Amino acid sequence: MIEDLSSLRRQAFIYQPAEGFYIIAGRTSNDNEFISLKVAAPDDLWFHVRGMPGSHVLLRSICGVAPDKTLIEVAAAAAVWHSKGRNGGVTSVSMTQARFVSKPSGSPKGTVCIKNEKLIKVRPAVLPEINMRTAEGDKK
Repeated sequence: MIEDLSSLRRQAFIYQPAEGFYIIAGRTSNDNEFISLKVAAPDDLWFHVRGMPGSHVLLRSICGVAPDKTLIEVAAAAAVWHSKGRNGGVTSVSMTQARFVSKPSGSPKGTVCIKNEKLIKVRPAVLPEINMRTAEGDKK
């Protein structure tokens, strides 16, 4: 698990939907794999739009509090926004804990298998990206 989110700027879109929570969305298939398998903590929630290409998205709690339904829906909506389903209406998103995401051996970059999947239906939406300098108190 990677704690320093500022180091992910080139590999991910990072949003802060609420105090103590971050949404991390991969930019490419390489980034998706890195985020899903190296950045994710076991208890992070993992999202991906169902049945079409898109970013792997994490919802991370840094305050030790479980996200509520609204935060889960915001993260799922970000997964739709960062997918081929961006211009659609209500879209199905797969969600699981990151501990249930694995890579099948020999599969292409960004391909993963998930267990304990739950489906959420949301419309695409996204928050403005956070400024990591401001978020970390570095006001250069």
